[in-house]
Amino acid sequence: MDQREIWKILDTVMDPEIPVVSLVELGVIREVEVDETSRSVRISLTPTFSACPAFQQMQVDIEDRLRQAGVERIELVVKLAPPWSSDWISPEARQKLKAFGLAPAPLHGGILSPGLLDVIACPFCDSTDTVMKNSFGPTLCRAIFYCNQCQQPFEQFKPL
Repeated sequence: MDQREIWKILDTVMDPEIPVVSLVELGVIREVEVDETSRSVRISLTPTFSACPAFQQMQVDIEDRLRQAGVERIELVVKLAPPWSSDWISPEARQKLKAFGLAPAPLHGGILSPGLLDVIACPFCDSTDTVMKNSFGPTLCRAIFYCNQCQQPFEQFKPL
């Protein structure tokens, strides 16, 4: 099995908390190394938060999927540096998040400022007449907003 095949398999491992996007699309999986001689695979991954409660499940799901595909030796390497960035979310995943009702984080190029949250478009009606209701959503990586236009609450993937 070559590196391209491993990436394809990994692209089927969905985020346990957001089941419409894969860990590859979220940018959690950073590197794939394949040693075809020893039939081993080394995967480098970075959690969205260092204390992400779903991270252990992500690792279990990665190993399960690779074993189902016939990979015998799997090494998962957790890399905390550089820290995960919401800029790593693929354009396709951003569209999937929006369709799921989750506002994607704005691109920031590594410059995080409070102003990033001033103009958040509602994933339901695209209005920017929104307000943050709580910076602590159901998971560490999400905040709760409200759209004054369509009167819908929604979650936003935090810019990190």
